[in-house]
Amino acid sequence: MPRPILIFDFDGTVALGDGPVRAYARAVAAEAGLAPSFVDEIVADLAVTEGADAGSSEVVDPDAAIDAYDLVRVRATAAGAGADDLARGYAASRARLATEDAPIAAPEGLAAFLADVDAERILVTNAPGVRIPEALVALGLDGLFDRVVVDAAKPAGLAAMLDALDERAQVLAVGDIWRNDLAPAHERGHATALVGGYPDPNAAPDFQARTLPELLPALTDWVHARARTR
Repeated sequence: MPRPILIFDFDGTVALGDGPVRAYARAVAAEAGLAPSFVDEIVADLAVTEGADAGSSEVVDPDAAIDAYDLVRVRATAAGAGADDLARGYAASRARLATEDAPIAAPEGLAAFLADVDAERILVTNAPGVRIPEALVALGLDGLFDRVVVDAAKPAGLAAMLDALDERAQVLAVGDIWRNDLAPAHERGHATALVGGYPDPNAAPDFQARTLPELLPALTDWVHARARTR
């Protein structure tokens, strides 16, 4: 029996803080010539979602954004930004990832968990590879993933990745967006762990919490249970 596999999302899961989203909002506003109040409105919306429970249907989000980046897209598009503005703004913000302009932090206890866990650890993100190595160093997670997949094109890309695994593989996917990070795993009978404050009425995770540190004991138990069957 192969080692169990843990698949982690990046933004909002192992890289926390709204610094990159604020940087994205600022860059989009600059590209599109939006009012200075645009970024303030985004910050106010982020404060609302931070108080929500993962998977809750009670979260106040009139535009049904699937995450903070999508919130910027929705709000910017409504304010008149075009696709090119969004693309250039996103590229500019990712070039500042893990700098003082777009700071990030790792969930407490994650580095120790990854260092000790007896499982294959894979980081899968739809983000480009720009500054991902530097970000992992800044997070204290450099060298703690067996594989890093960027430009993953989730959810379809994650589905293809799961289909290519050994049929005996036991997978637990961890992420903050049900449809992208977790639904492909759930549809294939794998375990899922949902973290964060953006709702999805279709979410049916095996584990769920507002923060990843709250989930680490459950992830540890899940891996240990699989280790006993190997």
